[in-house]
Amino acid sequence: MNNRQKEIIHMLLNDTRPHLVVRDIALHFNCSEKTIRNDLDEINRDLAQVSNARLVRKPGFGVTLDMTEQDKSEIAAWLLQSTKSKEQETGEERLIAVAYQLLMETKPITIQELADKHYTSKSVIKKDLDSLREWLDKRDLSVVSKQKVGVLIEGKERDKRSALSKLSQLTGEAGQAFIKDRFAAHELDIVTRELKQLELDAQLAFTDEALDNLLIHTLLMIRRTKLKQPIKFSEQEKIIVREKPEFRRIEVFIRKLERLFAVRFPENEAAYLTAHILGGKIRSRARIETAEPGTDTAAETAEARGLAETLIRKMSALTWVDFGKDEVLMEGLRIHLYSTLNRLSYGLTVSNPMLQDIKKMYPYMFDMVISATKELSVGYPFAIPEEEAAYLTLHFQAAVERLSQPAEEMKTVVTVCHMGVGMSQILRSKLERKFPELQVLDSVRKADLVGYLANHTVDFIISTIPLEHVNTPSITVSPLLEAGEVQKITDFIGKLDHGSGHTDHAGSIISSYTQPSLVFPRLAINHRFELIELLANRLAEQGFVEQDYAHQALLRERLSSTTIGGGIAIPHGDPKLIRTSRIAVATLEEPLDWQEEKVSIVFMLALAPQEQEMMKKLFQRLSLLSEQPSTIERMVRAETPEELLGSL
Repeated sequence: MNNRQKEIIHMLLNDTRPHLVVRDIALHFNCSEKTIRNDLDEINRDLAQVSNARLVRKPGFGVTLDMTEQDKSEIAAWLLQSTKSKEQETGEERLIAVAYQLLMETKPITIQELADKHYTSKSVIKKDLDSLREWLDKRDLSVVSKQKVGVLIEGKERDKRSALSKLSQLTGEAGQAFIKDRFAAHELDIVTRELKQLELDAQLAFTDEALDNLLIHTLLMIRRTKLKQPIKFSEQEKIIVREKPEFRRIEVFIRKLERLFAVRFPENEAAYLTAHILGGKIRSRARIETAEPGTDTAAETAEARGLAETLIRKMSALTWVDFGKDEVLMEGLRIHLYSTLNRLSYGLTVSNPMLQDIKKMYPYMFDMVISATKELSVGYPFAIPEEEAAYLTLHFQAAVERLSQPAEEMKTVVTVCHMGVGMSQILRSKLERKFPELQVLDSVRKADLVGYLANHTVDFIISTIPLEHVNTPSITVSPLLEAGEVQKITDFIGKLDHGSGHTDHAGSIISSYTQPSLVFPRLAINHRFELIELLANRLAEQGFVEQDYAHQALLRERLSSTTIGGGIAIPHGDPKLIRTSRIAVATLEEPLDWQEEKVSIVFMLALAPQEQEMMKKLFQRLSLLSEQPSTIERMVRAETPEELLGSL
């Protein structure tokens, strides 16, 4: 809101008269009555997002606020928060605020109004809109500018809510905090309490991440329903969902919310929320294992098991690792894929805040999963997105580390991991491999920790989120247990078993697979697809790959970006089209936009299937290279192929 609109609200809150006349307000601000009426329309929309208060206009009397004392305090707190200095607002904060407002608006808003609200220029807002266009386009939403009317986001309500729930992808973890800040504390408390009761009644066991996502979706459902923006759910989808036992639980849950928030939800909202419940990541196999034969849940369980078995076979063939020996992997995949199938069947998306970190830390395993899931998607009306592939990568990476570690007696430790089964398993495997003296008894949710400690004795806790009011010693680490945190844990427990590293480095491996005719320093290229095609065609011209390799490399890139961090990308095509293993290398005069990142160095990989072990080693070395900015800088400065290779 602009300052005039805020002052109008102050007048409505504090004026002792029962009604304010629009003409008097216009005279006070020295503007037209039409301007004030437009202001009142926007105020009414904004009030709907923070309280149950409503503007009431009575012909012949004026305008007043219909509100309770609680509404009044909520509005006052909201105004206080919104009057903080806009000079302190960062570009990221402004971008997410603009995205939120446009996604919430039901009518166009002008660029000037957005600029006034954020105390900035129209040109800055236009740049924000350009950034949002690409992000929204991936979510089947479009920013539409109508001359003399304003800007509006067009698309399905389902896609708008999905985008709102994923604002964290614009600015990191701040996105979900931003959404929660749009609601009053008591609203958050009510929905959180009712979700936990739903979890208990339905005998579910969601991850902390899944519960947080359900909280966001429920809050958005309440707000969007109040704004008269209902979700659309096809009759066929509703028929399927109504047969689920969770649907009856959700109906009870919805009725409670109706009483608590004074709003009436259409049946579509219950169906949509049920789909989210079915697609929620669970920690427990109870719901799956108690499915009665002949029911839909039993069929979905069998389908998830079949999918897990097929994926394990494909991954074993691709990596030459016998994943079938790992029962923990089978169990984890079965539970994860049960939720994945539900999510994708109902068109629900999943966010993965660790996506880029997983791609960077485990590029080889991620690439193998992308290849396996591409084949796996055949026969389904959906493709498995890279966010899901990244979660599956964690399951397989954890299995690799389990299969390579010795079984021995260890100290007792419990982990608290908020990211679900896959992440907790990989954290557990990393801990046990890097610290042979540790025995991880279990991974529990933060909410369940006190009860767990009451029945188990552990030496200390390793948590991915800060813990309060816990007497047992604890240490906080990232879910992927990055290199610096190994030393952190070492200091914490007083000892660390160092594993022997490989003597090979990226330079020696690459040098054995390339030659000056495949090295291109300081290219001037405008698009990543152009560069991929150029490098693949050079490989084909010199007889190392088939002519179709470039096309397949572009298809692979469209599945998931091949950036691994540090300004490095590693595009590659179908291994079946490789005649002789080779690597083409290019550096860029100016960093190139590569979806999520800027890229300065590109390794076009063409390693034949029989060289899987070398490919694993190369992916590991390139991942390490991405953390060596001085080496990358030397490579980018190199003027000749020989100098470039010598700088590795």
